[in-house]
Amino acid sequence: MSDLVTGEAVVLGVQPARLPSRMLACALDLTALFALLIALTAGLAFAVPDLDSAAAAAVTLSLTVGILVGIPVAVETLSRGRSLGKLALGLRVVRTDGGPVRFRQALVRGLVGFFEIIALTGVPAVVCSLVSDRGRRLGDVLAGTLVVRERVPGAGAGRAPLPPLPPQAAGAAGGELSSLDLSAVPDALWLAVRQYLGRIRELDQQVAWNLGRRLSADVAVRTGRAVPGGVHPAAYLAAVLAERQHREWVRTAAAHRAAAAPAAPGVQTPASGAGPAAPAPGPWAGPGAAPQAPVPTPPIRSAAEPSDTGAGRSGGGTAGGGFAPPA
Repeated sequence: MSDLVTGEAVVLGVQPARLPSRMLACALDLTALFALLIALTAGLAFAVPDLDSAAAAAVTLSLTVGILVGIPVAVETLSRGRSLGKLALGLRVVRTDGGPVRFRQALVRGLVGFFEIIALTGVPAVVCSLVSDRGRRLGDVLAGTLVVRERVPGAGAGRAPLPPLPPQAAGAAGGELSSLDLSAVPDALWLAVRQYLGRIRELDQQVAWNLGRRLSADVAVRTGRAVPGGVHPAAYLAAVLAERQHREWVRTAAAHRAAAAPAAPGVQTPASGAGPAAPAPGPWAGPGAAPQAPVPTPPIRSAAEPSDTGAGRSGGGTAGGGFAPPA
């Protein structure tokens, strides 16, 4: 499946670019680059007319290498394989595994292309493209890249819409999909299915059919359930993908409802940074219950209040005792 999964929206099942279209795209690119080189060289000659021959040769060599090698490398890296000529003719440079080119591949293509296209007038590139089964020049072989046709003629125009499930198979497929085990399908296969369904109208009908059968067979192997008979592969893949998205939506909605569910009544969660907690309620506490009356406390006896035990000994003397002042 690695050959079907693209890196960043690279078209699946496209055809390799032919030599005439590649030569025309290269001619457009070289025309723009040489025009820029001549303009910069003439501007520098007018701006600094007193340069000696050695300095002029160094500047000219730097401009030549920087424009004819640096600019194509930067453009292919930033545009993911689209130069000015390739963009005009609907071509694109991709890796042999279908992914977009990176700086390393663009640098190898630029350095090798400078010698095989500019220095050697393109003879090695033409010979290598004619020998290769996919029209790859020497720079593509060393960099591991391939020039493909990104725009298929007639793509999207007059193309029939995605075939729906037949009525007799819709019910059976719907019942099977609801109990289908999708946990064994890897993410790479889901990515390939999504990109196939998104680009199916840009593919050739035979290519779309073959690719859909391969993807359907891979999904059926991992789910353990055969593809229903009489169902178009693209329709089956669309139904399986819709079922997976529906399950993901249900799972996400349930998680959101569980997170947003209110707490049980009577349970209070103290907020962080709040003041001292209120005293624990008594057993009578509850919704609508009246608060308990305060418990009366015994009065505190005053220090000036006479004690009951000393009342008979204070005050005047008595017959049986007491304190008599001296005479």
